[in-house]
Amino acid sequence: MKKRIIALLVVALLSTPAFRGAQNVLAAQKIEEAIVTAAPQVPPAITRKEEAIVRVNLKTEEKEGVLMEGLEKDTKYVFWTFNGAVPGPFVRLREGDTLELNITNPKESGMDHNVDFHAVTGPGGGAAITLVKPGETKVARFKMLNPGLYVYHCAAPPVTHHIANGMYGLILVEPKAGLSKVDREFYLMQGEFYTKEPFGTEGLQSFSAEKAEEERPTYVVLNGRVGSLQESRALQANVGEKVRIFFGNGGPNLVSSFHMIGEIFDRVYREGSLLDPTKNVQTTLVPAGSASVVEFSLEVPGNYTLLDHSIFRVEKGAIGTLRVSGKENPEIYSAVK
Repeated sequence: MKKRIIALLVVALLSTPAFRGAQNVLAAQKIEEAIVTAAPQVPPAITRKEEAIVRVNLKTEEKEGVLMEGLEKDTKYVFWTFNGAVPGPFVRLREGDTLELNITNPKESGMDHNVDFHAVTGPGGGAAITLVKPGETKVARFKMLNPGLYVYHCAAPPVTHHIANGMYGLILVEPKAGLSKVDREFYLMQGEFYTKEPFGTEGLQSFSAEKAEEERPTYVVLNGRVGSLQESRALQANVGEKVRIFFGNGGPNLVSSFHMIGEIFDRVYREGSLLDPTKNVQTTLVPAGSASVVEFSLEVPGNYTLLDHSIFRVEKGAIGTLRVSGKENPEIYSAVK
């Protein structure tokens, strides 16, 4: 009898004008495939004014890669990844959009995975309904209610190990009015790796749960490896341009003191909020599991260092370069004698 009553209530709910109206609105929305990019690249700004259903495909993968280049033999590590890279892809949506997540865990995988989007309202940020066992694919939809720059990460147990091994990325939810125009945008994300072997040891490294629990990282890096933003991989810009950096901190443990030597951040949108920026900031704190947006204009050519100003972390890899080309500006920067 109870089952029959419940069934009748469900039928009645599905037939209400409010429910049918909500379904019609969702069905009428534009459906598009998300443009996602690997760090340090950022997808183009969103130009449409209407809400859409945006499909994002994430594939979990445990993958051996380079943590640090060596003189004779590279330092290798088995990263746990989204779409084969650390950090995972940059996802860009608009306030009011519906994120349609398609998450696949290959049958060759050695463990379960899921996704916790800090941008999602609901249990686990989506982790509760996206757990995929090896060989599974799941689809879920989430309404983007709040604009901002948010971290996403794997939250399958033990969540600490999944994050520590590289399963994190950034998702931007643009406000309906959009963001101000800039000339260049970059995607940077800091993270830590805990190895049993000392820093710089060549060959394949092993994860140290003990060092992770004690918050003693062997490596603190930008974009998943030592040297990811140096020499031939340095970021490029020109004098006269305005630059925006989307900076995330995957952690799992350390707070980042994000700084750029030789520039002042004209605007900082702290902890991912895109409202009321702070102006003229020298160094900004970015907690683990959070993100900030920084903007600045370039007046003088040269090499600018990006780093975690908890300065000894530079020796563990937390450093990169922005190479700025263009005419000298002696009124602002010059040697007198």
